[in-house]
Amino acid sequence: MNYDILVLGSGPGGYVAAIRASQLGMKTAVIEKSELGGICLNWGCIPTKALLKSAQVFNYTKHAADYGVKIEGDVTPDIKSMVERSRGVADGMSKGVQYLLKKNKVDVIQGFGKLKHDKAVEVTDAEGKVTDYTANHIIIATGAKSKQLPNLQQDGKKIIGYREAMTLDKLPKSMVIVGSGAIGSEFAWFYNSLGVEVTLVEFLPNIVPLEDVDVSKQLARSFKKAKMKVMVNSAVESVDTSGDTCKVLIKTAKGEETVEADIVLSAVGVETNISGIGLEDVGIEVERGKVKVDSFYKTNIDGYYAIGDIVHGPALAHVASHEGITCVEKIAGQYVEAIDYDNIPACTYTSPEVASVGMTEQQALDAGYDIKVGKFPFTASGKASAGGNRDGFIKVIFDAGIGQWLGCHMIGDNVTEMIAEVVVARKKGATGHDIIKSVHPHPTMSEAIMEAVADAFGEVIHI
Repeated sequence: MNYDILVLGSGPGGYVAAIRASQLGMKTAVIEKSELGGICLNWGCIPTKALLKSAQVFNYTKHAADYGVKIEGDVTPDIKSMVERSRGVADGMSKGVQYLLKKNKVDVIQGFGKLKHDKAVEVTDAEGKVTDYTANHIIIATGAKSKQLPNLQQDGKKIIGYREAMTLDKLPKSMVIVGSGAIGSEFAWFYNSLGVEVTLVEFLPNIVPLEDVDVSKQLARSFKKAKMKVMVNSAVESVDTSGDTCKVLIKTAKGEETVEADIVLSAVGVETNISGIGLEDVGIEVERGKVKVDSFYKTNIDGYYAIGDIVHGPALAHVASHEGITCVEKIAGQYVEAIDYDNIPACTYTSPEVASVGMTEQQALDAGYDIKVGKFPFTASGKASAGGNRDGFIKVIFDAGIGQWLGCHMIGDNVTEMIAEVVVARKKGATGHDIIKSVHPHPTMSEAIMEAVADAFGEVIHI
């Protein structure tokens, strides 16, 4: 029962770390109490994108005539079938992780794992049987869950979290969504697209508040154009669920307002799964609700490491995966660079999509940079015009002195597929003229990156 590496949790941080450890010749096991693949594959990234694709297809049918396609009769969304497809996609991905772990000779231990002293984990299986496993190195990758607020306690029926939002068996007539980060905004677009009256409530001055303010305002315009009610600088004070509907009391800059809805979705963020897993017993240090680690994910206790949503940094699947690989390669004695958290892409899969990396314009100014800013609107893009959605733009920010690419912010169709160009360019230290002189294909959405950079340097052609 002794391993070189034991990984607690099989999400995109855990299973990736386990596979990489096995590739490097280490005897490895992963401990999982639920489905392989964790929240991302089963209840997050993947199944939500399947739902969003269904909504996109439905939207295309509603606007088919705009593309010269006639559809006879009414087209209606079938939420049960959409959910069934989404769950099927998730199940397939989870089985894919199971295959990858088996292919790479990683043992899978089913059960709830609790950390013990002397590099050991106590695992309790579904039947209550307890088994101890030991390892030279233990990586904690237990992820996060939907955050509960005192005034917004989820009951799973009228006040729900993201799990219930993904598996509704019928469409409500109306919904209040609290929180406009990626989760809240994606569900807002999904349900609005299917005909639900959506009210999106955000405490801060702009929706998707971590994004550049120009992007936030553009997404708000797109949402309002789609007949969604968007409330910023607003806070939910209470929810009365005693009647047939939810009465949501919202404090706004102009006073209090009550909004009635069939369902309230709490999308106010996530909290770490670190309770009850033995951190205190082992003496592992926690700081502001997250495990404290060094640049290579070592905790304060030798032989114990932590990655993913339970450590400080962006709570994103791709971040967790790279943390897992970095952690394992460092354990294996390889030369490893610490992850550059200033070059992490973020994506929101609304319509239009949002993608960004690096500093916002305001952050760059606050940091004291003299900047060049370029912007290219998709109203000037041939591909966006041909595709039928010209909402959005590419915005780039450069240091006016040395030419460092400080940030890039995108909103438009398929921009989540385009942001990687900027991540790589920034990683390699590419200059603005490197981008301008790199031939981009036409007509594509991605050529707007080149045009935006050209705008920053006074060389733009098409606006």
